[in-house]
Amino acid sequence: MVSAGVHRVVLQLLLGLGGLFCSQAQPFSIPTANRAVLSPVDGTMAFAPTPGRDWHSGTFGCVRSEGHQFHEGIDILSIARDRKGEPTDPVMAAADGTVVYVNRKSGLSNYGNYLVVEHVIERLPVYTLYAHLKEVASRLAPGTRVKSGEQVGILGRTSNTRQAITKDRAHVHFELTLFLSDRYDAWHTKFMAGTRNDHGLWNGQNMAGVDPWKLFLAQSKEGAQFSLRRFIQTQPELCRVVVREKDFPFARRYGALIDRNVQAEKEGVAGYEIALTCHGAPIRLIPRAESELKSKAHISVLGVNPPVFGSCPCSKLVTKSGSSWTLTAKGERLIGLLTY
Repeated sequence: MVSAGVHRVVLQLLLGLGGLFCSQAQPFSIPTANRAVLSPVDGTMAFAPTPGRDWHSGTFGCVRSEGHQFHEGIDILSIARDRKGEPTDPVMAAADGTVVYVNRKSGLSNYGNYLVVEHVIERLPVYTLYAHLKEVASRLAPGTRVKSGEQVGILGRTSNTRQAITKDRAHVHFELTLFLSDRYDAWHTKFMAGTRNDHGLWNGQNMAGVDPWKLFLAQSKEGAQFSLRRFIQTQPELCRVVVREKDFPFARRYGALIDRNVQAEKEGVAGYEIALTCHGAPIRLIPRAESELKSKAHISVLGVNPPVFGSCPCSKLVTKSGSSWTLTAKGERLIGLLTY
């Protein structure tokens, strides 16, 4: 007869192996202990709302200012507090990676104290951002390696916004983003002259996000079948834009998002077709041969998905003039940065 003690050991081993397989299948973990984030229908206990609004305003997308203001990430509520009601939650790295940026001067950003970590998953460089921290772990600096679940800071409410984050709304603002251009500094100097850039390459304009909440839910549902690349490329497309550029940093960095095109392989690449979400994330690139390009314009809108356009009032990347779609100034600025 096997003893109860042996049963416990076997059970612990199985649970440990289950956790190992889970971590392999699901590359990202929730960055705090607040597991209410895994509720697919009710975010009351998961997300910090803006004053006077419900929890939806703490999620990703067109959720602010009656749908006309974009929120780049999710605001995960604190669940641990000290005697004064201040948050004490540890904030953990969502995946193995390398710290690329740390801001410890809270007055320099709406994000307050924050850090950015780079992860390479399925050959995709993706970035997680952790903001409003009470403090960033002192050992962290650009180049520091971190492991999934390793503490990187303490949840807080730092910011430089006019309206302070109150104790009851204390949260970590968490983003999952793509990096647009390693030439951002030069682009900012040329096209944003007169505006400050306190954060170099890690200026928010140089990152385009996807919805972390949807990612956590997709991981939970799909288990070992989850694919980050598939998740990114199946986000709703707002539009497709054609650029007459043969080589640019984003295409080099995100080869895993490039679809194969035999015609362009035979004739040579004359440009790229780029699929964009309504929040400006480039989720698919298709090389095009000269014979496939219908317009001689350097940048042209190939098509727009009207239902996505209608559901995304904060996007403002494209506009319709008569029967034709064109990029707005914001859309042109995005594509200009992407291909700079």
